[in-house]
Amino acid sequence: MTWAPHVTVATIVERDNRFLMVYEEADGKKVYNQPAGHLDPNETLQAAAIRETLEETGWTVKLTGVVGVNLYTAPSNGITYFRTTFIAEAVSHDAERALDTGIIEAVWLTYEELLARKAELRSPMTLQIIEEYRAGRRFPLSVVG
Repeated sequence: MTWAPHVTVATIVERDNRFLMVYEEADGKKVYNQPAGHLDPNETLQAAAIRETLEETGWTVKLTGVVGVNLYTAPSNGITYFRTTFIAEAVSHDAERALDTGIIEAVWLTYEELLARKAELRSPMTLQIIEEYRAGRRFPLSVVG
């Protein structure tokens, strides 16, 4: 039996003490998550993070660093995700851009608002990585090849 994790990326974008999040439908529930998605064939991790953020939020971003690389096995399906989470700055917004299927809206939430919605987060990793970011965990983009 062959096992392989799903390679994904996510992006933390903070502006005015608010985090760019997506409110989406996943596994039949409405949940909050960072802009995130799967790596496409022949794509770099950095390009995937920029693309996914644009597709899910309408925001063009500039990557500035990395918070971390994490493994998460989803209890709902048993799939293991290998996720690299980038830090980015918001550059511009296209309010007319259609968002990916399943995305209800992009929202800016404070840390306190995220805590109040803890039961609505897509996975424990959503809040964990924001807390690592808030604690100052930062790595240069060069750590990712």
